Amino acid sequence: MRHSLKIDRRAFIRGMGGMALALPVLDAMGAEVAEQAPRRFCAIYTANGMSLPREENRLDEWSWFPRAEKDGQFVFGKSTEPLSPFRNQLSFLGGLYHPSGPKADPHTCSDMWLTGAPLYIPEREVYNSVALDQVVALHTKQHCRQPSLVLSIDAGTGFLSRTGTISYSLQGRPVPAENNPRRIFDRLFRADRASLQSQRDQLQRRIKLADAVSVSARALDKQLGKSDRERMDQYLTSLNEVESRLIASEQWIDIPLKKQDYAHLNLEANSEGEPAEYYRAMFDLIALAFDADITRSVSFMLNREDGMGISDTFPLKLGLSKTHHNLSHATDAEGQLDFAKYDQFLSQQLAHFFGQMNSYQDRQGSVLDNTIVLYGSGASTTHTSVNLPTLVAGGANMGLKHGAYWRDGQTRMSNVYLSILHSLGVEEESFSDSTGTLSDSIFSRV
Repeated sequence: MRHSLKIDRRAFIRGMGGMALALPVLDAMGAEVAEQAPRRFCAIYTANGMSLPREENRLDEWSWFPRAEKDGQFVFGKSTEPLSPFRNQLSFLGGLYHPSGPKADPHTCSDMWLTGAPLYIPEREVYNSVALDQVVALHTKQHCRQPSLVLSIDAGTGFLSRTGTISYSLQGRPVPAENNPRRIFDRLFRADRASLQSQRDQLQRRIKLADAVSVSARALDKQLGKSDRERMDQYLTSLNEVESRLIASEQWIDIPLKKQDYAHLNLEANSEGEPAEYYRAMFDLIALAFDADITRSVSFMLNREDGMGISDTFPLKLGLSKTHHNLSHATDAEGQLDFAKYDQFLSQQLAHFFGQMNSYQDRQGSVLDNTIVLYGSGASTTHTSVNLPTLVAGGANMGLKHGAYWRDGQTRMSNVYLSILHSLGVEEESFSDSTGTLSDSIFSRV
């Protein structure tokens, strides 16, 4: 006679160095836990604002924010028309702003997009504060193999006010991003993994090495100047990020991955090649990672501010007239039309992503139904830090009601973020400078 094993959902195992680690959620923990729909979050950022053409240029139909209605519904502009098949799974949010935005260097708008931090105060001990994706990761990491997945077009962290990441740790330090599809695939799916024992040995060696380097770095820190200490802080943050991944990998190493089809992946795509191929490879990896429940928190920085990085040249590769940053400054009809056409290109990539997530099924609904996707920019048009272009998609199983162009005067972005957290089941009292959640909005359960 077989006996069914029932594991306490609060069960813990003893990890590296005596660290207590929550067990992953398994079928053996009971149907009420194992069959609970996953709740995921994905933040996608594009720099330099969106196309909001001047009235005199007669390009209203190319506005990123809807400017027309028909039969009581908003009409997609041409730059967002590729998203129209997902009307019932997305909404536009207008009138959003960070109170600290107008006071700060406008080039820091990507730095504060997920944090809302008062970056204009130079006396702050730490440059930034925690980003929304890392708060989500803190509350979901026991459910998945990797606490979070941080991606960007240029990888790394960049430098202050021109960062190459939109994710900031609980201590307010930039979390290094990754940008190479093959390295990301190997990290997430370990397609060429050796024996489990050699994996364990390798993980042990790498963790010991990271610990040794950390101790040496802290001793050296006492002798460094301020700028060197900032660089060392970023280095130690990188080490901590690697260590958390290694511990998570050890925790899940005996649990098989979901069987998936990787045939459509283009792991040779890179940021120096065709922009569409690169973005789709990255979005395909995110969708697969969500489908396999490898992580429940993702951030992806599509472009960097102020003409920084390889992505600034993408419009030229698509046959448009200027680089992305230069197009964002255009005031003439031709330049603003090209800027809008680049927004349309990004909408096409986003539509591909939504389609992939709809094609993958969870135990309850599609992956998109169980994921809240936040897409937007830290400026409405270049260097303008009010009315931040914002689109929220997915989350049907978390009570989100879509098909709207929502706005209620001037609204704090952090109130949206608190509403997202509550929809995800993260009952934080506040986030950054929030004053509450959004009422009478797309968030029906906050």
